[in-house]
Amino acid sequence: MQPASLHTPRLKPLTLAVHSALSLMLFATYAQAEEAQIESDTLVISATALKVETPLLETPRSVSSVGRTELEKRNVQQLDETFRYRAGVLAGLYGSDNNTDWFKVRGFDQSTYQDGLRIYRTGFYQWLPEPYGLERVEVFKGPASILYGEAPPGGVINAVSKRPTSLPQNEIEIQTGNRSHRQIGFDSSGPANETGSLRYRMVGLYKERDGDLDHTYNDRYYIAPSLEWDVSDATQLTFLASFQKDDGVPTNAFKLPYGTLDTSNGKVDPQTNYSEPGYDKDEHSQSSIGYELRHAFNSTWAFEQDFRYNRLDLDLRSTYIFYALDEQQGMRGHLQRDGKVESYALDNRLVGNWRSGRTEHTLLIGLDYQDQQVDGREADPFPFGEAMDLFNPEYGHYTPVSADQFIQRDIEKQQLGLYLQDQVRIDDRWVLLGSVRYDDAQTDNIDQTNGIKQVSDDTALTWSAGAMYLSDSGLNPYLSYTESFEPQLQTDSEGSLYEPLEGQQWEAGIKYAPAGWDGYVSAAYFDIEENNSIIPGPVARQDGKRTSKGLELEASGYLSNALQVTAAYTYTDARDKDDNRAALIPRHMASLWLDYDFQGTHLAGLKLGAGLRHVGESVDGDLRVPDYTLADLMASYDFGSQWTAQLNISNLTDEEYVASCDYWCYYGESRSVTASLKYRF
Repeated sequence: MQPASLHTPRLKPLTLAVHSALSLMLFATYAQAEEAQIESDTLVISATALKVETPLLETPRSVSSVGRTELEKRNVQQLDETFRYRAGVLAGLYGSDNNTDWFKVRGFDQSTYQDGLRIYRTGFYQWLPEPYGLERVEVFKGPASILYGEAPPGGVINAVSKRPTSLPQNEIEIQTGNRSHRQIGFDSSGPANETGSLRYRMVGLYKERDGDLDHTYNDRYYIAPSLEWDVSDATQLTFLASFQKDDGVPTNAFKLPYGTLDTSNGKVDPQTNYSEPGYDKDEHSQSSIGYELRHAFNSTWAFEQDFRYNRLDLDLRSTYIFYALDEQQGMRGHLQRDGKVESYALDNRLVGNWRSGRTEHTLLIGLDYQDQQVDGREADPFPFGEAMDLFNPEYGHYTPVSADQFIQRDIEKQQLGLYLQDQVRIDDRWVLLGSVRYDDAQTDNIDQTNGIKQVSDDTALTWSAGAMYLSDSGLNPYLSYTESFEPQLQTDSEGSLYEPLEGQQWEAGIKYAPAGWDGYVSAAYFDIEENNSIIPGPVARQDGKRTSKGLELEASGYLSNALQVTAAYTYTDARDKDDNRAALIPRHMASLWLDYDFQGTHLAGLKLGAGLRHVGESVDGDLRVPDYTLADLMASYDFGSQWTAQLNISNLTDEEYVASCDYWCYYGESRSVTASLKYRF
């Protein structure tokens, strides 16, 4: 440990050199937009898995995509609602949280990206993508460090923003619903000049909604302008910006097993709030600005560059239940975070594509840089206030946090990565993939108040390989290996930085898309091992390894011109170093969603949708969390070509259930009802 005064950012000179060199390359871009989606709703061309546009059905890795049509159809309000009907992704495990999106992918945490660049989520500083501003969301399952640098073994979720369109399109939408839900949004896009070489888009929204606990709520303002410019036939430049402000009282869903799973002396109502509604608050604002540059030098070589600057300001007070004193009362803890996060992300790619005899090569050479700085005050007083009645809480019996209880903490993390990937296509039958990446990550965690500095300097060499056979029948088997590497910003109970997490995955699967059918079926077996695992709890600790093995089945397509089906099944066997089942992760998950369009009948304009989601039993040590099944409904009606009315109901029967336990237990989200009216012009 060193005093804070000795702190010097060691990557800064290299950073400036890299920026200077790469700035000379800022003169161009593809005329083709990144991560375009083909016309079908089910067959997608994406750059998330390989960072070069490739049909997902010809990619020897598991990626699931949810497009704009489905986001609207299911009225997705939070990012973690996106993959409810996809395999391998567990969401809602901590109930409905109004200031964090929670996922587990293949039994592990994941990292979140927007438009291919990292969104930093450090502790309670959570960047929250607004679903209304997204074109689609994709999940790359399993270790992904080979292209994205630091990442947990679960994989990467990439949220793709709405982009300018070549044709004019405008909409206004209003919504209302239970829990005092109110929302109005607008989306305007089209050419900005006579030639159409300059295009714009402006997306905005205001919404307010009560939380799933008593006395909690969140209000949000969101605006996202973008501009796309065809500089020349070979060059395209896209500017993307956004601003979002959230104000409310956080939904802190922590409950104890006593009163939820154990109801021998009474049951705690799911809406019970153990915080201090008159004192707790969550004031959160986030802003970003960046660009995407594409330039084709010739028919073989092209250059791509993505850059974004993010800033997040947070003033958070959050009170939570800690443990039971007796059969009636419990003690609480409290936390406060008041600070900001600034981050920069720069990704440069040189892409070559050429044929040589029987082979076609797609070569990717990349250099990326990430810089994150956290500057804030933090306090974690315990115990907080007097004992609280677990079944009938009364508020106001506490002493506000004083200035001398805060410490000033600064965290800086910088990462530079160099990666190389070659995708070889042989005789249009075989796809072979090989990748290697080198990362240098440096982290400084400084307690300015006490003059304590923790330093970590980590390097990693990660590998990836894959092979797929492309058959005439559309049945494509594959095998792949991937690795992950994730330095940690947090410190343990003794104030030392955790060791980086390391992960490896073997995967074998089949992707099937028969000719003439608008749809796909996929199956994948995965085997993941994580080393240096961090075990959650009242006092988190780093202890050994975790493993996760399982099977995923996923299908989406049209059974007829009117009926579309989306189905998924996941089996996951997640275990700790002692070969015990890991907390939170169910062995079985299954879902089924059906859509029916009455177009061509006397009910033309009407669309109906219905879904079932089943989550199997999970454990927390000796505790057993029962399985649950939820039903969702959707109905919409088009009035001509401009008006659409829609009704969405999730958890139709208002099922009361415990979603998961990991020391604390969490009730799942209650019934949500939303009605919307949309006008397009």
